Formats: sequence, C-alpha cells, structure tokens
Amino acid sequence: MVERIWKAYHKQLFSFIQKRVSNPVLAEDILQEVFIKIHSKIDTLQEGKKIKAWLFQITRNTIIDHYRRSIKNEDANAQVLELEDENDAQAMADIQSCIVPMIKSLPEDYRDALLLSELNGLSQKELSEKLQISYSAAKSRIQRGRSMLKEALSQCCSFEKDSKGRIIDYEKKASSCDNCRED
Repeated sequence: MVERIWKAYHKQLFSFIQKRVSNPVLAEDILQEVFIKIHSKIDTLQEGKKIKAWLFQITRNTIIDHYRRSIKNEDANAQVLELEDENDAQAMADIQSCIVPMIKSLPEDYRDALLLSELNGLSQKELSEKLQISYSAAKSRIQRGRSMLKEALSQCCSFEKDSKGRIIDYEKKASSCDNCRED
C-alpha cells in the first residue's frame, strides 16, 4: 500500500515540501521522513477517510516538527505558526472561485449584505448605514446569507476538515455545481 501511495503522491508531496523549505536536499529528507511516518501509521488511516488529506496533514506536521527541532529563535515561532494556520492553498483557491458566483446567486438582500460585508469589509454597523436598515436587520441578513452560502457550498462539494475545523481538502459532487471550475 505504501508503495502505491509513493507512486501516486511523492511528486505532489515533494513539491508541497519544497514550497515551504528552501533547501532541496532538506526537502528530500523531510519527504523520506514523511514516508517513514506513513509506513508506520498506515494502520491508523480510517476507512473512508480521504488519503490525500491524511498525507498532506502528515507532511504539514513533519515540516512543523522540522522547524521546531532546527530553529531556536523567535523567527522560528512565526514560521511554525504560519504553517499551522496554513490550509491547502489549492483547495482554498478552488473553493474561493465558487464563492463569488454563489453569493451572486443569492436573493438580492442577502447577496448585497454578503458582498458588502465579507468581500468589501464593511462592518455590520457600516452595512446598516449604507443600506439604510437597522443594525439588527443587517446582522440578520449577513447571518442568513452565510447560512444560504454554506448550504449552497455543501450541495456543491464535500469538505475534509482537520481537527480544528479548517478545510484541508474538498471534492466536487458530480455535476451538482455550475460555479466550480473543473481541474
């Protein structure tokens, strides 16, 4: 099984590591460490769990472990925190390419509220003033709009989340969404 994983994913994982570690030799060492961990933890892979998300989580953790071991100054803490907060960039880019068209497909009141607050950065108070509605109505529109957007996203895609609830992978449901781009 590990051999099949190596053949299918080693190039993707190596590229992922190289973007986060400047030294190519070190990136190869980390990749080897990742596959040692995969080999020793393959029995912990839960039935039905997405292997790609599992592999990238192990890789992300191995990179973090590397920085924790090798860098002892304050800059190391910033790099570790950045890696810990990092989501799979490709998945997030793909999801974001769907969000604006989905927001634009919402009823006008909710569409405008989300576009102004989420994309243009208006606070709820500023939104209420701009739309000339009560603060309570602005909050309600944003909350309902988010709920509608979440429902639209869940109908379009299934999401893989890490232990902190952050999206780390997704899979488009067959033909259920016209907004998502094809790979």
